[in-house]
Amino acid sequence: MKKYVNVYAEFDLEGHLFPVCICWEDGRIFPIDRILDIRQSASLKGGGCGIRYTCRISNRERYLFLDENRWFIETADERKLS
Repeated sequence: MKKYVNVYAEFDLEGHLFPVCICWEDGRIFPIDRILDIRQSASLKGGGCGIRYTCRISNRERYLFLDENRWFIETADERKLS
């Protein structure tokens, strides 16, 4: 399932963009513990493509995509993010 989310992100000194945390529509905030990989890729579950950030969130690996100017996450069920 493709779920659009708000993302707080930072630019480093070289201009690279890194997501810091995901803010769910109900106000819950999930910090990104670590970014494991960054690459151009298509979302196989939700469709669309863009920059795929493989992130560790609450000790689980998740794909977070930046598709043009919108962020989305692949998840089967939004309650299972945490």
